[in-house]
Order: sequence, then C-alpha cells, then structure tokens
Amino acid sequence: MTIVHLRRARTSLVLDARGPGLPRVVHWGADLGPLPDGDLPALVDATVPPVVPSSFDAPTVLSLLPEASAGWSGRPGLAGHRDGRDWSTAFRLTGLDVHDDLAPPPPDLLGGDPSHAPGVKKGPFLTSGRVVVRAADPGAGLGLTVEITLDAAGVLTLRHRLRNDGDGRYELRELTPVLPVPSVATELLDLTGRWCRERAPQRHPLPMGAWVREGRHGRTGHDATLLLVAGTAGFGFRHGEVWAVHTAWSGDHVTAAERRPTGEATLGGGELLAPGEVVLGPGEEYATPLLYAAHSADGLDGLSAALHTHLRARPSHPRTPRPVTLNVWEAVYFDHDLDRLRALADAAAEVGVERFVLDDGWFRGRRHDQAGLGDWWVDGAVWPDGLQPLIDHVRGHGMQFGLWVEPEMVNPDSGLFRAHPDWVLQAPGRLPPPWRHQQVLDLAHPDAYAHLLGRLDAVLSEHDGIAYLKWDHNRDLTEAGHAGRPGVHAQTLAVYRLLDELRARHPDVEIESCSSGGARVDLEILRRTDRVWASDCNDALERLSIQRWTGLLLPPELIGTHIGPERSHTTHRVHDLGFRAVTALFGHHGIEWDITAIDAAERAELAAWVALHKRLRPLLHTGRVVRADHPDPAVQAHGVVAHDRSHAVYAVSRVATSVAQVPGAVRLPGLDPARRYLVRPPAGVPEPARLELSPPGWLAWPGDGITVSGSVLGSVGLQLPALHPEQALLLEATAA
Repeated sequence: MTIVHLRRARTSLVLDARGPGLPRVVHWGADLGPLPDGDLPALVDATVPPVVPSSFDAPTVLSLLPEASAGWSGRPGLAGHRDGRDWSTAFRLTGLDVHDDLAPPPPDLLGGDPSHAPGVKKGPFLTSGRVVVRAADPGAGLGLTVEITLDAAGVLTLRHRLRNDGDGRYELRELTPVLPVPSVATELLDLTGRWCRERAPQRHPLPMGAWVREGRHGRTGHDATLLLVAGTAGFGFRHGEVWAVHTAWSGDHVTAAERRPTGEATLGGGELLAPGEVVLGPGEEYATPLLYAAHSADGLDGLSAALHTHLRARPSHPRTPRPVTLNVWEAVYFDHDLDRLRALADAAAEVGVERFVLDDGWFRGRRHDQAGLGDWWVDGAVWPDGLQPLIDHVRGHGMQFGLWVEPEMVNPDSGLFRAHPDWVLQAPGRLPPPWRHQQVLDLAHPDAYAHLLGRLDAVLSEHDGIAYLKWDHNRDLTEAGHAGRPGVHAQTLAVYRLLDELRARHPDVEIESCSSGGARVDLEILRRTDRVWASDCNDALERLSIQRWTGLLLPPELIGTHIGPERSHTTHRVHDLGFRAVTALFGHHGIEWDITAIDAAERAELAAWVALHKRLRPLLHTGRVVRADHPDPAVQAHGVVAHDRSHAVYAVSRVATSVAQVPGAVRLPGLDPARRYLVRPPAGVPEPARLELSPPGWLAWPGDGITVSGSVLGSVGLQLPALHPEQALLLEATAA
C-alpha cells in the first residue's frame, strides 16, 4: 500500500506497508530528518534482509506481529487455537489509516526543526500521528487491528486487537507487540527487587536467545522491570543510544528482549495469560495492554525526559501543587486515639504539612493486621463519634484529610468473609495459601464488586472532607481462580472499573497506588491514580536507589518520598535529618514519623526543610530530571533543571566509603553551556555541622557561592568536600 514515516521529538518510525502481509517496522529510533521523496523507498529496499544459505527461499520478514508463516522462528507474536485448529496465522493487510491529529510538541523537544510542527507534510510521510493497521486471516477466522501512536514527546505506544471472526471459540494464549532494535544495541538493563528493595538495576549483554521477564504475582510486582532497555555498549544516564519498552498492565505480564542468529533483535511485552483465561466467542475481541516505547540518543536521561513529558501532558496528570503529606502509620500504627492524633495534626501543621493521612486501623475489628479487612465501616469502639471530629480538626489547620484503604483484600477473620466465603479468588475446593492473614476478593463476581463499590462510595459520601485515599494491596494473587478458571485477567480489569467508577462519583478525591509499597507501579494503574508509593522502606540510603530507578519511568511529582524517623522502621539504620530530608526532597514530599516526640530544635529544622521543598516544588515537579555518571560508585548525583535552564537544584550523596580519599569532581548536567550560574547551598537549609567536612566548613568557596559557566559545570564539574558515608549536599544553581 504505502510507506509511512512518523516523526516527533527527534524520533522516527518507518513502516513498510507495500506488501500483502502485515507492515514491517523498517526503523524505530533516531530522527531521520525530512527525507526527500525518493529516500524512503531506498531506505526500505536497503534494509530488506538477505536470503541466507540453507534457509528460506525468500527473506524472513519481521512484521508488527511475528508469524511463523513469514519465516519467524523466535518468540511468537500470537499463540492460540480453536480446538487444536487455526494455531498458525498468515494475516493479510486490509487497510491502513494515518491520522495527524496530535498536539504540538513542547518547545524544548522541537530541536529547532520546523518540520516537526504538527500537520506539516513532506513527501509520502507525516510528521506525527497515529497509524491504524487492519488485517485479516479468513482461513483462521481472525481479524487483527494494530494501533500505533507517536506522540509529541517522542513516546511510541503500540496495541494489538484480535477479533474472533470464526464460528467456534478461540482460546488465546499470547498476543505480544514487539519492536525491532538495531544490532548496535548490545547491552540490556532492567530492574528487579523485593519488598523494601524495589527497583534494583541489573545489566548484561544482549546475547543470542531471549531474555524474558515474567511477572506472575497477579499485580505488577516488587520485581517488575519498569523499563526493559537495550543500548549501545556502556550506555549510561548521559551517554549512549538506548531503546526501551514498558508493559502497561497491573496483572500478570511479560516483557522480553530477543536476538536471533538470523540477525533480528526485538523488544516487546504484553499480558501473561494462564491456560483458558481468555477464550473469545464469535465476534469477541481481546486488546493487549499498551506497550510504551521510547528511544534516546542521549542515554537514560533522554528516555526519562521523553516519558516524563508524555506523562505530564496527560489530561489526568495532577495540575495543582502536590501537598506535603504526613502519613501516621509509623507514628501510631494501630494505636488510634483521637487526642494523640489531634496532637500529631497540630505538630504537622506547625512544620508546614498540607495533607494528613489516617492509616490502617480505623475500621471494624482492626486492632492488628490479622482481622477486619473487608468490613469497611468506622469502628465505633475506637471512634465513638466517628472520623468526623478528626477530619474537622485536620481541616481546621487548613490541611487536607486522607484515609488508608485496602479494598481488594479480605481477612478470614471478618464479617464479610464469614458471610461470603465464595467471594474470594480461589481454585475449586481450596483457598490459596494465606499471605499476611488475608485473601483476595473476587471483583469479577458481580455481588462482590457491587458491595465493595457501595462501601467505598459510602465512606467517601458519609464524611465531609476526605480528599485522598491511600489504596493498598498487600499480597500476591496465587491460585487466583474465578468461576473455576484463572481469574487474574478479569480481576485486573475489574480493579480498573472500580477505580474508574469511584473517581467518576468522587472526582475531587485523589488516590495513591500503594501495594506493599512499590508492587503496583505501572502506567495503566497510573491512568487512575495520582501517585505511587515507591517502597515501604523509608531508609534514606535504600530510598536513594529506589527513587533513582523509579524515576527512570516516572517524574518526581508521581513518586511519594517521605522523611522517616531517625532509626528506620524496616532496616533499623540510623540517619541524621539532613540526609533523610535531601533524599525525600525530590518527589511528592512528605513525612512518616511521630513528630510529636521530637524536640523544638529538630522540629524547626524539619520545618525549614519542608519550606525549602515548597519553594523548590514548582521546579522539582515540572523540570527535567538529570543524573550524573560519576566514576566513583560511592558518589551519587542527581538533580532537576528548569526547561529554560535558568534554575536547577542538585543533590550529591555519599552512599559508601571510597577507595580514593577525595572523589573526583562532580559534574552538574543539563545546564546551558553558554550561560553563567551562581552555585551555592540553598538559603534556609540548616548548616550540616555534623558532616565533619574536609576541608573544614561548608565549602571551600566564598560564602556567597561560586559563579561559573554551564559548560564548566557540565564538562568539568566541581570538586566538592569529601563527605562521610550516608551524608548529602544540596546545591542550587541560578543563571547569573
């Protein structure tokens, strides 16, 4: 039919749709520029794979959906059958639509090329837009629609829709969108982890064969890879060419990289389906999760810039300042007492908190974590006058009030479970093994769904002033059966419906995605929530890494970052307030600490840090995230730079001792090389006298800071004091 070239934000996508089969992705990556008309056919012809000896008589074509009928012998794009038949497909193109209906890109991503403006057409391609590919295999009784969008930030999204056009039922086993990556991508980076140690990076060569990451937790998982990245050898935050994908799905999922001996390499991802989980009747359709994909010629920071810009452009993205939040969990746990909580709210207001969240323990029978889940009524034994007196007290200080819930779970020791044991996800004849003394409600059960929606709606409707829900999810889904069949797919869709309906009824209530901390962090749950809780671990040293790698996908304003107590609840490691505060500064800021128990001096210091966050919040929650590639693994540096590059703030942290007595100079990336910047510690930050810096004093610079060019800061850097381990410096750069 045609060749399509989409361009946006220094990214190009070229599709060859001239043949009878599904289109081939000729190129996804660096912007190819406004190619002359004749160059596109030449590009397509120049990239057709050769016919190799002892192989097929025609070139093997890797299309938008890899098929064995086209000679593909790698991981299948589609797997399924109809009573053992129609197990292989040969789709033929029936239509292709190209739409150029996207918003213009942000000015900082234009790159100075006017051909990136929306609606500008040059030759046989469009500068941006959406492609819809339609195909059919009449013999197999299947129809396929592929939806591709290249948006104003340069982020590509890909989705397949499979329709059963046959007479019988079709069992789907796998439908996975993939994209090619070039041979220069020789290394892989992904993330793994566990509870309180989420987002641990791992990297290795991209070998022959497949690197497959499967999530079988029924939720995204603590070990989920937010991004699977392929790149040139040695790529880092500020250098190297990289390609990445993210599977936007909150249930079982797969993300995979594959390199074939025939030369092709791919990245892809989709839903991980259990046997019999999706069976399409005649006329029924299945849609894959969205596969997000991004390319950068400037290392991992370039990926983050594109993805953060994409997320910030969403209509649902938070537009108001992110309120400084105090969550009471590590202050009171289950010990709910109105006077104590009022005193905590008074202290919170004194230090500048803007949102006060009552955590677990407010509902019936909930004096510990072994009972009560499912009984979403205020416990009159603990709250004889209900929650409204506390809500009114909190709001009287000008703060918002928030409430913890864990709606998808139920304790066997609860009124709900005793009345409806059949409302639990389970295999026939047995319950799944208990996890934290709880099971999972089957939200695909219409009665269970209606009950839960009704109770949540009632809690919000019956109280004046609940502005926020901390929505938790504290166990994996194991043996998650619905009506005798695997139930994770239906459960995930039901959770989305529940969130959508609740938000439609209460549009002013914000929701946090918390799942044992960071076990449900993905872009599909974030279409329905306003932030994520990155980890249950508030240890500042652990949080540095957790937040650094969560930020690979998410901008700071979507990541909850709280100052915990001096001794960490989860690791028992001790940190001073300065280190904890600098670490928590770069996100949706908050406190998780009994601040009624600290002295006046420490409370004043905490208030100063909160005030600093509020002053820097407009920058932190809109600017471009940057991370330095420092050669010393004991030194970690990151920051946020305004898009006009007039203002920036950086944190330099020492995470361990170094072999070198004095680490090398620290570069401050992202600034305008041609401008001069005044660099100094932010005003109002307490001087960290306990750091015992060498040389003595705050810095070896003049008291009013140092003024130097952006080129020097980005290419040479600054020699900073040798910090003790688990200490941090905060620096602010302002264009002179």
